Amino acid sequence: MISVIIPTYNPDLKRLHQVLTALAEQTLELNFWEIIVIDNNSTSGFESLIDLSWHPRARVVTEVEPGLSYARLKGIAMASSAIIVMVDDDNILKRDYLQRVLQIFNSNPSLGAIGGKITPMFEGSNNQLALMFENLLAVRDLGEDIQICTNNESYPSIAPVGAGMAFRKSSICTYVSKIVAGKNIISDRKGNSLSSSGDNEMVWEIINSGWAIGYFPELQLQHIIPEVRTKKEYLAKLNFQIQESWVLFLLKHNICPWKTILPLSLPFRKLKSWIKCRAWKNEVNYIKWQGTCGTFNGLANFKKIETT
Repeated sequence: MISVIIPTYNPDLKRLHQVLTALAEQTLELNFWEIIVIDNNSTSGFESLIDLSWHPRARVVTEVEPGLSYARLKGIAMASSAIIVMVDDDNILKRDYLQRVLQIFNSNPSLGAIGGKITPMFEGSNNQLALMFENLLAVRDLGEDIQICTNNESYPSIAPVGAGMAFRKSSICTYVSKIVAGKNIISDRKGNSLSSSGDNEMVWEIINSGWAIGYFPELQLQHIIPEVRTKKEYLAKLNFQIQESWVLFLLKHNICPWKTILPLSLPFRKLKSWIKCRAWKNEVNYIKWQGTCGTFNGLANFKKIETT
């Protein structure tokens, strides 16, 4: 059995409709899966504007604590199945996605979490800038070969991202217990924040609990990308906050290749990087510079976050 978790906050109804339509077209029979839409304290009243009547085991539940990680935790707690698939409110799953997830886990008892290919579905027409930074937009293609990893010496490059990630509910007990006990830093999207280390935290705990993780190219989904997310301002902010949260994650788990730095050195380092990156020259350079600044922020602020 599979539980599909869809966290959302004031969703775009057109995109959410596309997500639900793709789920309605899944080849896996309805009695083998359920849908749990997690309303992360929305104010739009979207629940009354979506149709879930086609699925006998579909429901909307509310999580008032803001933040993607908390919404996901609510879904995990409500899930009645042994396997969970996380679907964002802008993810369109290929028709056989759920069926393949079930087959993969049934054939590989050592796997704790899996992911696959994610291709962009741009809503705008001028997407050249976004294509240069598609790794920031949860877009990825690691090739046609299945890849499995059990290494916990460094964070694996094949680790699944949150969009479309499937995992065994039993593989994340440690992750959930640490958060409930307040022993984990939840660094994920909340409000206007674009921080995104929640996925990394989950995967890392799965690996350290003795499970393998895998990349399976047959698992495919499309990620809807609004035009605003293809612009310089959004990509620069995204790069800054992703790099900052990534460094904090690496430092927290003692797998960071860089040393921490003094907060007082930040202005000098950012100015030096501005010149080195030639950030004034074009949008690409500016976005790259913002990522470097995010790295510096993470290296400078780790001790502050660690002790709070």
